[in-house]
Amino acid sequence: MATLDETPSAKRWLPLEANPDVMNQFLWGLGLPETEAECCDVYGLDEELLELVPKPVLAVLFLYPITSQSEEERMLQENEIKEPTGGVYYMRQTVGNACGTIGLLHAVGNITSKIKLVEGSFLDKFFKTTANMDALQRAQFLENDTEIEVAHSVAVTAGDTEASDNVNTHFICFTCVDGTLYELDGRKTGPIPHGASSPDTLLNGAAKVIKGMIEKNPDSLNFNVIAISKKDGGAF
Repeated sequence: MATLDETPSAKRWLPLEANPDVMNQFLWGLGLPETEAECCDVYGLDEELLELVPKPVLAVLFLYPITSQSEEERMLQENEIKEPTGGVYYMRQTVGNACGTIGLLHAVGNITSKIKLVEGSFLDKFFKTTANMDALQRAQFLENDTEIEVAHSVAVTAGDTEASDNVNTHFICFTCVDGTLYELDGRKTGPIPHGASSPDTLLNGAAKVIKGMIEKNPDSLNFNVIAISKKDGGAF
């Protein structure tokens, strides 16, 4: 869960566990109503297993190992990344091991028109305050915000595994904005578009991209997929 800033003085958090229960308590405590949305495990990428995921899906989080192959591909992508479009909420990552929290912020930040955040809550204030900031300004705002840092630390202690900052995995988010599937990774300079998408095809589209990433790292096993679904199949 590396950052843009690899200097010894860079701020580092302990990593958030890829655990839907932990993420739910984290998001619900920050202002995403429990009645609006929840994180769910995606047990496999085959069509029959994707059918088991509660619908509609609002966003998809993917945890993958950082390898020489993934780093090489990231560097190649840098030459093709364009500035974020106005409709995409995107932020960079400047805090070590904050990728889980940033993945969740990417997810919620791009569905604020589809869910109702608690008025005056952390998430409500965060997205209103950072709405007109650029990606690096949002990263710096997060880095200096003690409330989210404390909430992240509490969520870390709720996990099932002992937290360690010596990790080589990374969270990214997939979401549909204005008819396009985007990959949002705070370690990259901007969103990565992956073609046409819709709320109905978001999960399958993200699964296709994720399959491609897994196939490029056949010797790695540390993958995890989590969906954020609208509660009770509500319309949006």
